[in-house]
Amino acid sequence: MAAYAAGRESDHDTAVRPAAGRVVDGERRVAEVEGDRDGRVRHHVQADRDDDAVRAAASAAADAVVRAGSTDGLPPFHGVPLPIKDLLDVAGWPTTYGSAGADRGPAERSEPLVRRFLDAGFVLLGKTTTSEFGSLPFTENETLGTTRNPWDRERTPGGSSSGAGVAVAAGMAPLAHAEDGGGSIRIPASCTGLVGLKPTRGRVTNGIVIVEGLGIGGVVTRTVADTAAVLDVLAQHDPAAWWSPPAPDRSFADAMWADPPAGLRIGVLVDPPVAGIAVDPVCVAAVESVLRTLEAAGHHIVDTPFPLPPTEELITEFTAMWNVGAAGVPLADPERIEPHNRALRDAAHGIDSWDYQAGVRRAQRMSRRIVEGFVAGFDLLVTPTMACLPPRIGAWRAGTDKDPLAALRNSYPMAVFTALFNVTGQPAVSLPVHQDDATGLPVGVQLVAAPWREDLLLQVSRTLELAHPWADRRPPGLG
Repeated sequence: MAAYAAGRESDHDTAVRPAAGRVVDGERRVAEVEGDRDGRVRHHVQADRDDDAVRAAASAAADAVVRAGSTDGLPPFHGVPLPIKDLLDVAGWPTTYGSAGADRGPAERSEPLVRRFLDAGFVLLGKTTTSEFGSLPFTENETLGTTRNPWDRERTPGGSSSGAGVAVAAGMAPLAHAEDGGGSIRIPASCTGLVGLKPTRGRVTNGIVIVEGLGIGGVVTRTVADTAAVLDVLAQHDPAAWWSPPAPDRSFADAMWADPPAGLRIGVLVDPPVAGIAVDPVCVAAVESVLRTLEAAGHHIVDTPFPLPPTEELITEFTAMWNVGAAGVPLADPERIEPHNRALRDAAHGIDSWDYQAGVRRAQRMSRRIVEGFVAGFDLLVTPTMACLPPRIGAWRAGTDKDPLAALRNSYPMAVFTALFNVTGQPAVSLPVHQDDATGLPVGVQLVAAPWREDLLLQVSRTLELAHPWADRRPPGLG
């Protein structure tokens, strides 16, 4: 296994790159690993990868198309390159969890979510960067170095699926696996100008339920159609999971093309769920542009207040579960984990199992109140994805020398609009509808639907994609 850390503060000769081989007169592209394009994608993404194995898989995918003479009968994503976030096991590859303390031994088997990608025909390129255990919305750490935003290398690409966002935004892969426990699909999608959908809790299963159901897998992509097609691959009924809904009657790819119902009730939330956080006017302007589009399409903007819980209740119930997010991660040296995660671990050790379960029950009751109010008042909710533009590298460090948990508090503006819907389990998508005139940075807007209504999210997202086309936008120098 060759490890390349293009996120570190030193130069490396290669980065994971997609798609040199053309198959059947260019009809199908397959992945191979080649040199970094003019050095422009350095310092963005780490990939732990086996180059020979990737080339062999790409060659096998190409040969299969040549033998068949067409792509008919092949898996839907045959030969499409895909990196995996470094929180999931891939057989034969190490999983670092972004931690210097992690066991570096190769995984014995691939996780169920990874196997679904493989069954769909994807060629796995390697692993992408994540903050340690996925606990922060940026990747600036001892193990993986600093992952930078290709739109502005002095800013974060968000996280914790940092490398995933960079891989797609920089053109290294057409889409990338990501995981979302507090916004980690939607935040990097907003920061790097991509589409990022967090499915309903339980819609996409894996080997275990992550952090009481806060976490779930998905992808970041350039288009709504790609997001819908991959959701069909991932959202399969899983009889071995603790909970898994039946497969939908109609594929998400088909449902996306239908017009959304007329006259939807569109709610608006621009005041942050956590008091005291200022929202950048650019983020509010992005919401307003979406509302104008939806109103012009015949939907109704309603002024029904969103049923927000008190700030203290939301923070208390979320963090009680977040504290245990790294429990069970195989560690070779627990003392090498980062200070904020040691502080989370210590806080978790301070709560006995009886009190922890009482907190989970309170979180579930809070979630029920919110979702009941949502369903009664709205069909969709529109919010900023983040309360801020992508922060500058290192901005999270303020005060961490005295209190390691300041790293989390400093991240609130990035996750304040996303984490709430991990608690409620509702499907939510970040769409790159806006671009800041002053900085050129992409600005995401979040749409939230009732549980199990990914179909509606995708339909309305397509409406917005047609009105605010974004798929051809590229970071400076990477067009």
